[in-house]
Amino acid sequence: MSTQTIIDDLSNRLSELIAKTPAADIKKNTHALLSGLFVKMDLVTREEFDVQTAVLARTRAKLVELEERVTLLEKKG
Repeated sequence: MSTQTIIDDLSNRLSELIAKTPAADIKKNTHALLSGLFVKMDLVTREEFDVQTAVLARTRAKLVELEERVTLLEKKG
């Protein structure tokens, strides 16, 4: 039996053992508690943050463009 097979077998047995103990419930409860806490803290995901960062960058670029156009129009008028 290879070392990797032994490690995999041991890992599987430990996972099964843990699943049958209160540790599995603790893990689920902790996950639920933290998820609820993060929702209450009004946190955003990395994906949402990245999307808003891209929107802000486009908005800033448009603002710079509009400021330049206004400046040109003021010089002409």
